[in-house]
Amino acid sequence: MSDRFEGKVEAKDFPQMDKEYQDLLIRLFRIQSDAEIGGPHLYVDRWLLKAPLADDMWRVARVAAEEIDHFRKFNNLLHELGYSADDRLHAPMDERMIDVFRHPMDTWLDFAMFSFLIDRVGRYQLEEFIGCSYLPVTRILDRIIQEEKGHVAFGEQKIKEMAQTIEGKAVVQDALNKYYIWALDMFGKSKSSRNDRYLYWRIKRRHNEQARVEYINEVDPLIKEFGLQVPDPRAGRLFL
Repeated sequence: MSDRFEGKVEAKDFPQMDKEYQDLLIRLFRIQSDAEIGGPHLYVDRWLLKAPLADDMWRVARVAAEEIDHFRKFNNLLHELGYSADDRLHAPMDERMIDVFRHPMDTWLDFAMFSFLIDRVGRYQLEEFIGCSYLPVTRILDRIIQEEKGHVAFGEQKIKEMAQTIEGKAVVQDALNKYYIWALDMFGKSKSSRNDRYLYWRIKRRHNEQARVEYINEVDPLIKEFGLQVPDPRAGRLFL
């Protein structure tokens, strides 16, 4: 006998589900919606028409359009269940649900590092829904995850380019030291009773620490490949 929920849930089944399931699913969809729209609020006004190259401007516009569409898709899932993330659409920066979206994106390097590290965490968070017991979310995942991979690849390319010179490495390293810690914190506490319940209901598929370790194993070799130093993964962390 499995120690996890094995059911498959459609929108029509949601009202009959255990209240814990309902609360956890709605909470996660609202957080995901907030994260999707939080990025464009950081960089569209600041960088859409100030990016260094026309190709970069096009990329900012494309990333923003895709992230706004991701918000639409998760908000539509909420609407189907009688809930909403409409209040997150124009929420001020200091009210974002995830800390990293409360930091201004002052430099083009910030945008590149955000794409390289933070959007990569975003991909990990979306991958939590693979095999989710709530079937409607699984139907929107493939395209969203592919688009997130594109965002990450752009950031990876830009960070690699910026770290080509000694001067560039120093500036990139300073940004890396901040964003690396923010990225690791996005996975949450290593021991989380709420995450245990997400796993029980098959809303998510990994423990926070498992996902964080997989992320570290993916990103650390890239950091070293670019000639940068991997920051201390525990220094300055809010969630251990």
